[in-house]
Amino acid sequence: MSHHYSGPDFGFPHGDARLDFTDLYAFPKPGDGSKSILIMNVHPSAGVNPPGPTRDDAFSTEAIYELRIDTNGDNVADIGYRVRVASSKDGAQTATVRRVEGAQAVGIGAGMADDGQIIVEGVPVSTGAETHVAEAGDYRFFAGWRGDPFFFDVAGALNNLQFTGDDGFADKDVCSIVLEVPNSALGKKNGLWCRTLDGSTGKWVQADRGARSNQTPFLAGEQNAAYLAAEPAEDARFIPVFAHALEHAGGYTPADATRVAGTLLPDVLHYDPTQLAVYPTNGRTLTDDVVDFFLPLLSNGKVTSDKVGPHKDLLGQFPYVGAPHRARTTERVAA
Repeated sequence: MSHHYSGPDFGFPHGDARLDFTDLYAFPKPGDGSKSILIMNVHPSAGVNPPGPTRDDAFSTEAIYELRIDTNGDNVADIGYRVRVASSKDGAQTATVRRVEGAQAVGIGAGMADDGQIIVEGVPVSTGAETHVAEAGDYRFFAGWRGDPFFFDVAGALNNLQFTGDDGFADKDVCSIVLEVPNSALGKKNGLWCRTLDGSTGKWVQADRGARSNQTPFLAGEQNAAYLAAEPAEDARFIPVFAHALEHAGGYTPADATRVAGTLLPDVLHYDPTQLAVYPTNGRTLTDDVVDFFLPLLSNGKVTSDKVGPHKDLLGQFPYVGAPHRARTTERVAA
């Protein structure tokens, strides 16, 4: 289910839906090959465990939301775009984006929230049909509730992969962080992933991370917590647990399961901004059918499709993700 329920037992990381990373998208800007669109979605509007709607405030003010970029192929971040959110007394939120490079982009540090160059500052977070877009030089930025572009038959997934084509995300929302960046600010060939950091205890702790769709909820298994806390450069140690899940789900032999698991790790999204975006070889567009790529791998070819297609509410211009299905209040929401 993408990364919508990446915590334990289809729950949320640290029990907080706002820390749940759902999807990463990367594609050349339509009509302008000199720029790229990077989208990090978090905080799904509904959960499985516990079931029902999540909270209305979009982002946690005690979190960092980060797009990470490896430019030299070692699966260690060389560049990071970090988003912090602040709230006013009436509960309205604003977002600030910083860019970090080199040593500041690696790992987790005590002062990392204030590291780097400010790209945009104090941008209102959108809660309804309004679209607050900030521009700074060659950058554009948006943050707020949007219609969830992920499409998947959730009920079928929970029913032993018996799919009927019922899109469980057709009426759901998600919180989008959309960044338009000049390609000159990226590498020629990039490894992308996202993470959320939780600072609610006074110390930064990685709550969630990922890049490729569906892998965390279906394959991390008993190593879920360790996987969410890890870096892509460490992912080889998770090949055995991924392989075990593939043996169980798809009936693979141990050798074949290990081989397939090795193609899914490290969990990074490769992206060359000069090439056409198509998942999983180069980036990911909002209409790429990532589920129909993943299901044959999970099932060893027994299941090839969930019979669901892309959403029709996507936009042809920034921020590209459709308006939310429900407007949220800006009043403070109880924890």
